[in-house]
Amino acid sequence: MADNHHYFLAVKLPKEVKEFIGEWVETNQQQFPFSRWVHREDYHITLAFLGFAEKNQLEQVIELMGPVLSEEISFEMTVNEFGTFGPPTSPRIFWAGVKESEDLKQLQKKIYEMCIKIGFQLDKKPFKPHITIARKWKGEESFDKGKLNFLKTNEFAFHVNEIVLYETHLDKTPKYHEFARFPIVATN
Repeated sequence: MADNHHYFLAVKLPKEVKEFIGEWVETNQQQFPFSRWVHREDYHITLAFLGFAEKNQLEQVIELMGPVLSEEISFEMTVNEFGTFGPPTSPRIFWAGVKESEDLKQLQKKIYEMCIKIGFQLDKKPFKPHITIARKWKGEESFDKGKLNFLKTNEFAFHVNEIVLYETHLDKTPKYHEFARFPIVATN
């Protein structure tokens, strides 16, 4: 195994998006008592969670990402909502979501298929693009989804122009290290 770390491929978010979400978190964090808040440098949109990976598998990912992205064109996405995964009154994940994007769906599908061919055992759940911002509700009262209307009027658009292979370091903050970067060079 390659150093016993987890790996995943994700959309790298521009600094401005991380700041936008991070500022919202700083302003509103007290209203949402979650156990762990994600460091703003760790914000991303996961495309494929690889888990542990052998060195040769990582080499194949790095080798094949160029051809996979060769015909991709940078596209726009918009952060537009907040939501949760898990029980509605005590969620395990708090996230910022993005408007539906056919470009993102197709990109994720190509990357997913590449990872399956390499031999990774990937999650079979439908792709739900999101940016995890906190984990594990610890509030004494039930979670109030009605407080999440902030982004309905404050959307934030950005261009997807880079995919990153991240390596997880649970003992560090931020905990995601850029193992390899893959630019999307073509633009509309």
